[in-house]
Amino acid sequence: MDIRVGDEPASLAAAWIGRRLRDATRRRGVASIALSGGGMAPPMIDALVELDLPWPAVSVWQVDERIAPDGDAARNALQLDRLRALPCRVRLMPVTASDARVAARRYAATLPDWLDVVHLGIGSDGHTASWPPGSDGIANSARPIEITDEFNSWRRMTLTCSVVNRARSRVVLASGVAKRPVIERWLLADRALPITAVRRSDTWVFLDAAAAPLVTLH
Repeated sequence: MDIRVGDEPASLAAAWIGRRLRDATRRRGVASIALSGGGMAPPMIDALVELDLPWPAVSVWQVDERIAPDGDAARNALQLDRLRALPCRVRLMPVTASDARVAARRYAATLPDWLDVVHLGIGSDGHTASWPPGSDGIANSARPIEITDEFNSWRRMTLTCSVVNRARSRVVLASGVAKRPVIERWLLADRALPITAVRRSDTWVFLDAAAAPLVTLH
Protein backbone atom coordinates (compact mmCIF):
# COMPACT_ATOMS: atom_id res chain seq x y z
CA MET A 1 0.00 0.00 0.00
CA ASP A 2 1.22 3.49 -0.86
CA ILE A 3 -0.23 6.50 0.99
CA ARG A 4 -0.02 9.96 -0.55
CA VAL A 5 -1.05 13.09 1.38
CA GLY A 6 -1.69 16.47 -0.25
CA ASP A 7 -3.86 19.57 -0.20
CA GLU A 8 -5.90 18.34 -3.18
CA PRO A 9 -6.09 14.55 -2.95
CA ALA A 10 -8.77 14.33 -5.67
CA SER A 11 -6.44 16.00 -8.17
CA LEU A 12 -3.52 13.83 -7.06
CA ALA A 13 -5.63 10.71 -7.51
CA ALA A 14 -6.83 11.85 -10.95
CA ALA A 15 -3.27 12.48 -12.13
CA TRP A 16 -2.18 9.05 -10.90
CA ILE A 17 -5.17 7.36 -12.57
CA GLY A 18 -4.43 9.22 -15.78
CA ARG A 19 -0.92 7.80 -15.85
CA ARG A 20 -2.24 4.29 -15.30
CA LEU A 21 -4.80 4.61 -18.09
CA ARG A 22 -2.19 5.95 -20.52
CA ASP A 23 0.14 3.10 -19.61
CA ALA A 24 -2.64 0.55 -20.13
CA THR A 25 -3.42 1.84 -23.61
CA ARG A 26 0.27 1.79 -24.55
CA ARG A 27 0.61 -1.80 -23.36
CA ARG A 28 -2.71 -3.30 -24.42
CA GLY A 29 -4.46 -0.78 -26.66
CA VAL A 30 -7.36 -0.34 -24.22
CA ALA A 31 -7.84 0.82 -20.62
CA SER A 32 -10.50 0.15 -18.01
CA ILE A 33 -11.59 1.75 -14.75
CA ALA A 34 -14.42 1.20 -12.27
CA LEU A 35 -15.60 4.24 -10.31
CA SER A 36 -17.34 4.52 -6.95
CA GLY A 37 -19.63 7.33 -5.85
CA GLY A 38 -19.26 9.47 -2.72
CA GLY A 39 -18.38 13.04 -1.97
CA MET A 40 -14.81 12.84 -3.26
CA ALA A 41 -15.71 11.29 -6.61
CA PRO A 42 -16.98 14.46 -8.37
CA PRO A 43 -13.80 16.55 -7.86
CA MET A 44 -11.69 13.58 -8.91
CA ILE A 45 -13.79 13.08 -12.04
CA ASP A 46 -13.67 16.82 -12.77
CA ALA A 47 -9.87 16.68 -12.65
CA LEU A 48 -9.77 13.47 -14.68
CA VAL A 49 -11.81 14.81 -17.61
CA GLU A 50 -9.42 17.75 -17.97
CA LEU A 51 -6.51 15.42 -18.65
CA ASP A 52 -5.26 14.60 -22.12
CA LEU A 53 -6.14 10.91 -22.19
CA PRO A 54 -6.84 8.42 -25.00
CA TRP A 55 -10.55 8.50 -24.17
CA PRO A 56 -11.78 6.42 -27.15
CA ALA A 57 -9.75 3.50 -25.75
CA VAL A 58 -11.10 3.88 -22.19
CA SER A 59 -14.06 1.97 -20.75
CA VAL A 60 -15.67 3.01 -17.47
CA TRP A 61 -17.68 0.72 -15.20
CA GLN A 62 -19.33 1.34 -11.86
CA VAL A 63 -18.12 -0.16 -8.59
CA ASP A 64 -21.55 0.11 -7.02
CA GLU A 65 -24.94 1.70 -7.46
CA ARG A 66 -28.11 2.22 -5.47
CA ILE A 67 -31.17 0.44 -6.79
CA ALA A 68 -33.13 3.58 -7.61
CA PRO A 69 -34.85 5.01 -10.70
CA ASP A 70 -32.90 6.69 -13.48
CA GLY A 71 -32.31 10.34 -12.63
CA ASP A 72 -32.80 9.81 -8.89
CA ALA A 73 -30.48 12.06 -6.88
CA ALA A 74 -29.25 9.00 -4.96
CA ARG A 75 -27.75 7.42 -8.09
CA ASN A 76 -23.95 7.39 -8.49
CA ALA A 77 -24.57 7.47 -12.23
CA LEU A 78 -25.24 11.21 -12.07
CA GLN A 79 -21.61 11.76 -11.09
CA LEU A 80 -20.53 10.19 -14.39
CA ASP A 81 -22.35 12.69 -16.63
CA ARG A 82 -19.15 14.56 -17.53
CA LEU A 83 -17.51 11.31 -18.57
CA ARG A 84 -20.53 10.36 -20.67
CA ALA A 85 -19.91 13.50 -22.73
CA LEU A 86 -16.46 12.18 -23.70
CA PRO A 87 -15.70 9.54 -26.37
CA CYS A 88 -15.08 6.87 -23.72
CA ARG A 89 -17.50 4.00 -23.12
CA VAL A 90 -19.44 4.33 -19.86
CA ARG A 91 -21.21 1.17 -18.72
CA LEU A 92 -23.80 1.95 -16.04
CA MET A 93 -24.99 -0.76 -13.70
CA PRO A 94 -28.49 -1.94 -14.77
CA VAL A 95 -30.18 -1.25 -11.46
CA THR A 96 -33.59 -0.48 -12.99
CA ALA A 97 -33.94 -3.96 -14.51
CA SER A 98 -36.95 -5.97 -13.40
CA ASP A 99 -34.68 -8.76 -12.15
CA ALA A 100 -31.61 -7.16 -10.55
CA ARG A 101 -29.76 -10.45 -10.05
CA VAL A 102 -30.07 -11.50 -13.67
CA ALA A 103 -29.04 -8.00 -14.75
CA ALA A 104 -26.04 -8.17 -12.41
CA ARG A 105 -24.86 -11.41 -14.03
CA ARG A 106 -25.14 -9.85 -17.47
CA TYR A 107 -23.21 -6.77 -16.34
CA ALA A 108 -20.53 -8.97 -14.81
CA ALA A 109 -20.12 -10.71 -18.17
CA THR A 110 -19.08 -7.37 -19.73
CA LEU A 111 -16.26 -6.78 -17.25
CA PRO A 112 -12.70 -7.34 -18.45
CA ASP A 113 -10.74 -10.12 -16.79
CA TRP A 114 -8.62 -7.50 -15.02
CA LEU A 115 -9.70 -3.90 -14.56
CA ASP A 116 -6.76 -1.52 -14.77
CA VAL A 117 -7.97 0.71 -11.92
CA VAL A 118 -10.70 0.42 -9.29
CA HIS A 119 -11.54 3.63 -7.43
CA LEU A 120 -12.90 3.25 -3.90
CA GLY A 121 -14.04 5.53 -1.11
CA ILE A 122 -14.26 4.74 2.59
CA GLY A 123 -17.21 5.40 4.85
CA SER A 124 -16.95 6.40 8.49
CA ASP A 125 -18.21 2.88 9.28
CA GLY A 126 -15.41 1.33 7.25
CA HIS A 127 -17.51 0.30 4.28
CA THR A 128 -16.16 0.54 0.77
CA ALA A 129 -17.95 -0.19 -2.49
CA SER A 130 -21.32 -1.30 -1.05
CA TRP A 131 -20.00 -3.91 1.34
CA PRO A 132 -22.08 -3.45 4.49
CA PRO A 133 -20.39 -3.78 7.89
CA GLY A 134 -21.13 -7.16 9.44
CA SER A 135 -21.97 -8.75 6.09
CA ASP A 136 -18.84 -10.57 4.95
CA GLY A 137 -20.89 -12.61 2.51
CA ILE A 138 -21.25 -9.61 0.17
CA ALA A 139 -17.58 -8.62 -0.05
CA ASN A 140 -16.33 -12.19 -0.14
CA SER A 141 -18.96 -13.66 -2.43
CA ALA A 142 -17.70 -15.92 -5.20
CA ARG A 143 -19.89 -13.92 -7.57
CA PRO A 144 -18.32 -10.87 -9.25
CA ILE A 145 -21.40 -8.75 -8.45
CA GLU A 146 -23.86 -8.99 -5.58
CA ILE A 147 -27.15 -7.39 -4.61
CA THR A 148 -27.24 -6.19 -1.01
CA ASP A 149 -30.11 -6.04 1.42
CA GLU A 150 -31.13 -2.52 2.44
CA PHE A 151 -27.99 -0.66 3.51
CA ASN A 152 -28.14 3.01 4.53
CA SER A 153 -31.70 3.18 3.16
CA TRP A 154 -30.97 1.50 -0.20
CA ARG A 155 -30.50 -1.92 -1.73
CA ARG A 156 -27.43 -1.84 -3.91
CA MET A 157 -25.58 -3.56 -6.73
CA THR A 158 -21.86 -3.87 -6.04
CA LEU A 159 -18.65 -5.41 -7.29
CA THR A 160 -17.18 -7.92 -4.85
CA CYS A 161 -13.61 -8.64 -3.74
CA SER A 162 -13.21 -11.12 -6.54
CA VAL A 163 -13.22 -8.22 -9.01
CA VAL A 164 -11.74 -5.43 -6.87
CA ASN A 165 -8.76 -7.45 -5.69
CA ARG A 166 -8.06 -8.89 -9.14
CA ALA A 167 -7.69 -5.40 -10.62
CA ARG A 168 -4.22 -4.29 -11.58
CA SER A 169 -4.46 -1.40 -9.11
CA ARG A 170 -6.80 0.22 -6.61
CA VAL A 171 -7.18 3.88 -5.60
CA VAL A 172 -8.74 4.84 -2.26
CA LEU A 173 -9.65 8.52 -1.89
CA ALA A 174 -10.76 10.27 1.30
CA SER A 175 -10.55 13.63 3.06
CA GLY A 176 -11.48 15.28 6.33
CA VAL A 177 -10.68 14.66 9.97
CA ALA A 178 -13.82 12.53 10.37
CA LYS A 179 -12.19 9.86 8.19
CA ARG A 180 -8.94 9.67 10.18
CA PRO A 181 -10.15 7.20 12.85
CA VAL A 182 -11.48 4.67 10.36
CA ILE A 183 -8.40 4.98 8.16
CA GLU A 184 -6.22 4.30 11.21
CA ARG A 185 -8.32 1.24 12.07
CA TRP A 186 -7.95 0.04 8.47
CA LEU A 187 -4.16 0.42 8.58
CA LEU A 188 -4.15 -1.51 11.86
CA ALA A 189 -5.94 -4.34 9.99
CA ASP A 190 -9.21 -4.13 11.92
CA ARG A 191 -11.12 -7.02 10.38
CA ALA A 192 -14.44 -5.56 11.51
CA LEU A 193 -14.12 -3.03 8.69
CA PRO A 194 -15.25 -4.11 5.21
CA ILE A 195 -12.40 -2.16 3.59
CA THR A 196 -9.89 -4.47 5.30
CA ALA A 197 -10.86 -7.04 2.68
CA VAL A 198 -9.25 -4.85 -0.01
CA ARG A 199 -5.91 -6.19 -1.20
CA ARG A 200 -3.08 -3.93 0.00
CA SER A 201 -0.53 -4.56 -2.73
CA ASP A 202 -0.97 -2.19 -5.68
CA THR A 203 -3.39 -0.08 -3.61
CA TRP A 204 -2.78 3.67 -3.54
CA VAL A 205 -4.41 5.88 -0.91
CA PHE A 206 -4.85 9.62 -1.47
CA LEU A 207 -5.68 11.75 1.57
CA ASP A 208 -5.59 15.32 2.76
CA ALA A 209 -3.69 16.21 5.93
CA ALA A 210 -6.84 16.11 8.06
CA ALA A 211 -7.52 12.47 7.13
CA ALA A 212 -3.88 11.36 7.27
CA PRO A 213 -3.34 8.63 9.87
CA LEU A 214 -1.18 9.02 12.94
CA VAL A 215 -0.39 5.30 13.05
CA THR A 216 1.97 3.19 10.98
CA LEU A 217 0.91 0.56 8.48
CA HIS A 218 0.53 -3.01 9.81
